[in-house]
Amino acid sequence: MSSEFGINIRFSVFGQSHGRAIGVLIDGLPAGEPIDMEELAAFMERRRPGKSRLSTARNEADQPLILSGVREGRTCGSPLCAMIENADARSEDYGKLSDTPRPGHADYTAWAKWDGAADMRGGGHFSGRLTAPLCIAGGIAKQILSRRGIWVGAHLAEAAGQTDAPLPLRPSAALLAAVAGREVPVLDEGAGARMKEAILKAADEGDSVGGIVECAAIGLPAGLGEPMFGGVENRLAAALFGIPAVKGVEFGAGFAAARMRGSQDNDPFEVGEGGKIRTTSNNAGGILGGITTGMPLILRAAVKPTPSIFQPQRTVSLSRREVAELRIAGRHDPCIAHRAVPVIEAVTACVLLDLLHDKPPVLRPGAADDDT
Repeated sequence: MSSEFGINIRFSVFGQSHGRAIGVLIDGLPAGEPIDMEELAAFMERRRPGKSRLSTARNEADQPLILSGVREGRTCGSPLCAMIENADARSEDYGKLSDTPRPGHADYTAWAKWDGAADMRGGGHFSGRLTAPLCIAGGIAKQILSRRGIWVGAHLAEAAGQTDAPLPLRPSAALLAAVAGREVPVLDEGAGARMKEAILKAADEGDSVGGIVECAAIGLPAGLGEPMFGGVENRLAAALFGIPAVKGVEFGAGFAAARMRGSQDNDPFEVGEGGKIRTTSNNAGGILGGITTGMPLILRAAVKPTPSIFQPQRTVSLSRREVAELRIAGRHDPCIAHRAVPVIEAVTACVLLDLLHDKPPVLRPGAADDDT
């Protein structure tokens, strides 16, 4: 099904933006893992709307209700199902939109695919609202990963043309945690203030802006992943593109590598503390040949401007087959990139937890000697 991902652990998202509830089903979680609900709630709070002018005024508590899969605070081996009830939907704001698809939204493509039967109130199943259950899954995955010495964190690298400082070569868990606690999740709080000013300026003009989220995973062992189509980049990109509004994903130097020479792009190897092999730079983003190197995994996701804006836009009437003018009402984010930061973390954590449960390669006896 299109609304699920994962190989060893399956993550399936359900619901619509203005339906009764949204949620996630996770099948394959290891049993006996403690789930700290307070920590999960704190993670969910980072994505929650209605906290400031930087996000939509839709006010949802986003408190997850776990229906199955947890007993006495620990995973019990059965599929974990969690839901969030929608409490502050205003469907009347969307009543006139069924015949006039909103530019930048999936209104038209959903109408074409399902002959007008899709529930597109608030964006329906295509809405950013569906990132809340992704954060339930990712919040749980982050807790499990941290007990294995792996931490996932992200920052808003760019928004409205304002850029944050880059992540250091070897980010620490403490640095990632500090960024997560800020209203605008940035390394340089001065950059955060400039981003906020630019976002609010766009909002005052009835417009919106996009941004770039940079995410790091530290503590990963070398050797995870497969070559070619089973690579770490492949599995991460496939899941990250499932996040509404993500339009681009790159790893390490990404597209900038195309403008480098090999002598610049190659990461020289060295022997670090305890004899650990590492590199002196990380243009590869911690992945070579689809397999982790043991360096921090670095990726960036481009988030488009919120398509719901308050300026008049050109569209069509589907019934009359003629051009029409559209004016959108309701409550909408002037920028969704800052709220996408924990979502990028969540999906990255889910994929990495899934990767950790890949079966190791089976070596035949004497293989090492035969290959020398």
